[in-house]
Amino acid sequence: MDLPAPQQLPVTAQWCLEDRRCIALEVARTPKQQQIGLMQRPALPPLRGMWFPFDRPRLLSFWMLNTLAPLDMLFLRDNRVMAIAADVPVCPKLPCPSYGPADPSDGVVELRAGEARRLGIRPGDQVQIETISY
Repeated sequence: MDLPAPQQLPVTAQWCLEDRRCIALEVARTPKQQQIGLMQRPALPPLRGMWFPFDRPRLLSFWMLNTLAPLDMLFLRDNRVMAIAADVPVCPKLPCPSYGPADPSDGVVELRAGEARRLGIRPGDQVQIETISY
């Protein structure tokens, strides 16, 4: 199987937490960008992530095939953290487990493993993601 090339999307959004720390987000908008996600990328630095926005809530399930570093997956709905799949391990070959809540989500933010805990992000927390330009 041919591996997709790693993608480095521009940082075009941010999620600022109550303590004023902001997570800079690459935004995976297209189905192709969402399919590739963080495959073949080294571990993200602190306060960096990838946001996968969806136009309407749906059941979302993510896997870790061809990722190089474990991740936290934060499932969002209506500007709130619904669920967190923390410290999700890499999956070098099929079959890979999928991660996601039983309820529909309208977005996912992926962070380096342990980052949600380090930042004190919990289910139920408010999420305010805004578009930015550098």
